[in-house]
Amino acid sequence: MSERESTLFGEIRRMARTSGAVGGIAARVAGERMFGFKTDKAAHAEDLKAILGGLKGPLMKVAQFLSTVPDALPEEYAQQLETLQANAPPMGWPFVRRRMQSELGPGWEAKFQTFGREAAAAASLGQVHRAALPDGRPVACKLQYPDMPSVVEADLRQLKLAMQVYRRMDSALDHGEVYQEMRDRLREELDYLREAAHQRLYGLMLAGQKRVEVPVPVEGYCTTRLLTMSWLEGRALAKRLEENPPQEERRAYAEALFHAWYLPFYRYGVIHGDPHLGNYQVRPDRQGINLFDFGTIRVFPPSFVGGVILLFEAVRDHDEEKAAEAYRIWGFRNLSKDTMAVLSLWARFLYEPLVQDRVRPIQESDDVSYGRKVAAEVHKGLKRTGGVKIPREFPLMDRAAIGLGSVFLRLRAEMNWHRMFMEMIEGFDAAGLAERQAAALREARVPGPMPGAGVA
Repeated sequence: MSERESTLFGEIRRMARTSGAVGGIAARVAGERMFGFKTDKAAHAEDLKAILGGLKGPLMKVAQFLSTVPDALPEEYAQQLETLQANAPPMGWPFVRRRMQSELGPGWEAKFQTFGREAAAAASLGQVHRAALPDGRPVACKLQYPDMPSVVEADLRQLKLAMQVYRRMDSALDHGEVYQEMRDRLREELDYLREAAHQRLYGLMLAGQKRVEVPVPVEGYCTTRLLTMSWLEGRALAKRLEENPPQEERRAYAEALFHAWYLPFYRYGVIHGDPHLGNYQVRPDRQGINLFDFGTIRVFPPSFVGGVILLFEAVRDHDEEKAAEAYRIWGFRNLSKDTMAVLSLWARFLYEPLVQDRVRPIQESDDVSYGRKVAAEVHKGLKRTGGVKIPREFPLMDRAAIGLGSVFLRLRAEMNWHRMFMEMIEGFDAAGLAERQAAALREARVPGPMPGAGVA
């Protein structure tokens, strides 16, 4: 069987496993919107979560992503999918042995002092094994699951279908460019050499941040399907939060997370697009965090970073002209005054903690669904004003803000978010950012964007 035939067969097999779930979304949404059928969407959403959570691959990751994008999926599905976590069982030793031999050659075991046969962690696209190099250095080896390119393509077809159906039936937002953005980021995520470059990039950008640790890729031990990196000691942040740590410790983690995500953006125009609790560990000293998973990285032009700061100023100053210019820079086109007013509801929700110069939690409402209610209000307003096309520059910024905000909610840390933010953007200069960005990308050896990827 040729490589093309194998990939096509893999796509067909994958689609057979997922089409029932996605088709169920389509049929139920269509039935309710067009014919008035009353369906138990909450029950079906539970079924969908079970199906996707048991699959290896990106559809689960996409589902988590879409749950934070306003109006990308019906509310019932978004509520279930935002809690989805990787729970597929790891691949066994026969797979591991074949994968390592294909990546490092027949004598691969001689390249390690030890290599754990059992997976230490499982993720959506691969699994991690603990090993030691000949000099004793502990490392983590992330092995990509088999046939992932065909899995990605099959899942992308299903995603496109689901989004198109919902768009026709009810959505006030056009997510065509959102799909393109996710498609390009997922395809990039298959390349572990690119992820190794992203790790080097984050190591450079966060070099002065003592509270944040980034794994270092090991030269000569990385391929497109194998990522070998330094092993970082720590434990899951979620587990530590279950032990109700003191406020001082919570603030240390909040400060570390804030700088880990936003310093690269405001100083280098780079953002990590997958912020969720599973990507953070508490360091043994409980003074900082370990940061993981650098597959979904977005590089923005300096002008876009300036637009994000301008929107903050517009919210702070209640300045409609600044807001209009900021939305234009973000990529929104031909906005009416009414539509812009509705979008500003969302902007005020996102920027509120940054505007207020005082110590406060990230959200002062005790309602955990407050953000979703704001999104619902925005949805109704956009339907009333004729809808809007979401630019592809928007999704990862929104994902970072909402995803990181949800982690801050779990932390329950009380901080002066305004002052941290103002220190971050102080002296912003687009030309200086462009120079730093180019130098860092060059030193980290980050490859150029994929064709059609749309990154700067």
